[in-house]
Amino acid sequence: MSLSPETLANLATRIDLRKAAVLLVEASSQGMDVLAQVFSGFGAKALLRASSFEEAKEIAHREVLDLVVCEAALKPGEADGYEFAHWLRRSGLEPNAFAPMIVLSSHTSRRNVVRARDCGAHFVVSKPLVPAILLERILWIARTNRIFVNCDSYIGPDRRFQMLGPPADMEGRRSTDLVGELGAARDPNMAQDEIDNLMRPQRVAL
Repeated sequence: MSLSPETLANLATRIDLRKAAVLLVEASSQGMDVLAQVFSGFGAKALLRASSFEEAKEIAHREVLDLVVCEAALKPGEADGYEFAHWLRRSGLEPNAFAPMIVLSSHTSRRNVVRARDCGAHFVVSKPLVPAILLERILWIARTNRIFVNCDSYIGPDRRFQMLGPPADMEGRRSTDLVGELGAARDPNMAQDEIDNLMRPQRVAL
C-alpha cells in the first residue's frame, strides 16, 4: 500500500502527537532511525528510544508513556518484543500498563500475530514499514478507546463487542460468512488486512 504525501499529511492532521511520549523499542540502529524519522514526520517530539527489553523496562519505570511501538524481534538470546508486551501489561505501572501498544514484525505468521494479540498488543503492523498503515492504526486506537480486560489468562484491550445480530435489511447469516470446516493451520506471513482481522474486536454474545 502506497499513499501520496498529501494523503499521509491529511491523516496526520487527525491526531496530535506533538506532546505524546512515544516509546520506540528496536534493536537495530538502522531500524530505530527509520522509526524515529517516521514518527518525526507524524509530528511526534518526545521520542524515547530503547534497543532492548531491559532498556524498555527502565524507561517504562521512569517515564509516562502515551504510545509504545515495539519490534517483535529484539536482541538474540534476550527477551523479545512479545515478552515486553506481556511484562508491561502485568507490570502494575500506572498508567503505562494500559498504554496503547503496536508490535512491528517481519514475520507475521498466524502464530506470531496470535502471540502479539494474546500478550495484549493493540495491533501488529508488518514490515517493511509503511508509514500510512502505521498512522492509520494509531488513529484506530485513538478512535476506539477500548476498555481493558484484566483476568488470569489475559490483560489487554477488550476484543469483544456485543452481538447485535445481522444488520438491518438482512435475514440470517451474511452471504459472505465462512461455512464448513477450516483446513489445517499453515504458517506463511499474513497480509496486513489479515492481521487486522485477527487483531480487531470479535463479536460475542454478552
